[in-house]
Amino acid sequence: MQPAPLPHTPVAQRWQQLWREAVRDPRELLAMLGLEDAGLAISDEAAAQFPLRVPRGFVARMRHGDPDDPLLRQVLPLDAEMQPMPGFSLDAVGDGAAKAGHGVIRKYRGRALLVTTGSCAIHCRYCFRRHFPYAEETAAAAGWREAVALIAQDRDIDEVILSGGDPWSLATPKLAELTDALARIPHLKRLRVHTRLPVVLPERVDEALLGWLRALPWPVTVVLHANHANEFDPAVDAALAQLRGAGATLLNQAVLLRGVNDSVDALAELSERGLAAGVLPYYLHQLDRVQGSAHFEVSDETALRLHRELAARLSGYLVPRLVREVAGDPGKRPL
Repeated sequence: MQPAPLPHTPVAQRWQQLWREAVRDPRELLAMLGLEDAGLAISDEAAAQFPLRVPRGFVARMRHGDPDDPLLRQVLPLDAEMQPMPGFSLDAVGDGAAKAGHGVIRKYRGRALLVTTGSCAIHCRYCFRRHFPYAEETAAAAGWREAVALIAQDRDIDEVILSGGDPWSLATPKLAELTDALARIPHLKRLRVHTRLPVVLPERVDEALLGWLRALPWPVTVVLHANHANEFDPAVDAALAQLRGAGATLLNQAVLLRGVNDSVDALAELSERGLAAGVLPYYLHQLDRVQGSAHFEVSDETALRLHRELAARLSGYLVPRLVREVAGDPGKRPL
């Protein structure tokens, strides 16, 4: 007997359905990977403070039976998160001090960052905004009016950065509402989108999103976030090819994370696998010292050594800039 066909899901709704089906229970995640008895120190308290969320397609890229899988390590809430560490704070990069308006952050000359939403398809345990007050601070409030007005009033701003959360967690009509308003500002020259969705939920790159991209009046740079070569698969490759076909320039920024990518082999494979998917390396960030992330930290000495070895192995265009974000600096600080 043939299996019953799956219920038809309209393409425009498929990514939302997959979003809703994300794994949210750490023990379910371990069971899916055959790790129920691996003795991993799951923290229910950490999961309550910053809930687990990971799309099932991303789970499928994790190595079954491997408690040290680099993708699993990025999302699993552990006891180590609850150990207080000096020098780690709730706002590691100074977002609060750089607030220019509701959901608008001004750190660097010529650029305005919009906190478009607090939603993400995946909750990365090292996230520098894991304690950000999204409920009070998103630019979408009041139909974007305050954010757009601030940008319109400051002719020094020629680039808008959509961030979050993840801006592509917004429905495409909501994105269009924002960019239609921004398009009426004559001094804007560029749009940048910081997103993890094409990597963790590639189905988000649908025809509606591609149509929105093609219709934008500015050059668009999409800055992706992948930390390990295993985050790429054929579905991600196809989504990225569609984004390039819609005219977007694709860059990747990664975070140097202990136990995830803190070897020259892992970093080289990430750059090479990204290039194979049409993505150039951009930044390799030293960890933002946010509370709950200390177990991911790699020393500056080790980071510099890895970066030197990477530069000796790869062509220059495959070597990301090693940087740290320091509150109050006029740009990313090179190490």
